[in-house]
Amino acid sequence: MKLELGRVESYIHAKLKREKLHFVLLDPDDVDPETAGKIARMSEEIGVDAIMIGGSTGAEGDVLDGVVRAIRESSNLPTILFPGSHGGISRYADAIFFMSLLNSTNPFFITGSQALGAFTVKRYGIEPIPMAYLIIEPGETVGWVGDAKPIPRHKPKIAAAYALAGQYLGMRFVYLEAGSGAPQPVPPEMISLVRKVIDVPLIVGGGIRTEKQARAAVEAGADIIVTGTAIEKADSLESAREKLEELNRGIKG
Repeated sequence: MKLELGRVESYIHAKLKREKLHFVLLDPDDVDPETAGKIARMSEEIGVDAIMIGGSTGAEGDVLDGVVRAIRESSNLPTILFPGSHGGISRYADAIFFMSLLNSTNPFFITGSQALGAFTVKRYGIEPIPMAYLIIEPGETVGWVGDAKPIPRHKPKIAAAYALAGQYLGMRFVYLEAGSGAPQPVPPEMISLVRKVIDVPLIVGGGIRTEKQARAAVEAGADIIVTGTAIEKADSLESAREKLEELNRGIKG
C-alpha cells in the first residue's frame, strides 16, 4: 500500500519544483505568543515558506500551544513542529517533523521518544513528516541535549553515509544541523556531497546569519534553509524584518 503525502509535505514538494525554500524556526522558550505572531506575519509578507516551532530544551504544554495558536492566527503559513522530545507536540500545528536523531548515542533520541509521541500525533491528527536528523560539529545545545556524537565538519563522507542510511530507512527528508547559534554553519563541501548521494530534499540549519552564508548553502545543494536565532535575537521587530529580508535574498535570489 502506497501512502499518500499529506497536505504540508505536498505543499513543500510543489514549491521545491520552482524554488529553494526558507523556513523560520521559532523557539517558544525564546519568543512569547505576541512576538511569534508578529514574526510569522512578517515572514509571510517577505516570502518565507513555513514556520517551524520547537527547541532543544523542549517547550511544551500551554507555552507551546500559545505560540502555535498565535502563529496560525497571524499568518497562513504552514506550522511544522520541530520537537525536542515527545512533549513538544501541539494539537494546533499542521504537521510535525517526525525525526530520528541518527547520530545520537542514546536510543531514546533515535526511536524511544518517537514511540512515546506517536499515539499523540495520531490522536491529534497532525501530519507526520519522516526526517533523518543529523548533528554536525559543534552541535551546540541540541547536540548536548540529544547525546549526539557530532559529525566532524571536515568529514563530509560520514554525513553522506548517515544521510543515505536515513533515506534507505524510509526518511523523506534529511536535515543537517550545526546547532542553533553555532559559530559557523554546515560547510558547503558537506552539503554538496550529501546532496549528491541522496534523492530526498535536504534541509540545512544552524549558524546561518548572513545573506552570503545562506546563498553558499543553497549553491552547495541545500533545498531548504532554516533560520531562527538571527531573527529571534534581533533587538527590534524592524531589525528582525531587515534580517529576514537579507536571508531571504540569499536563499531565493
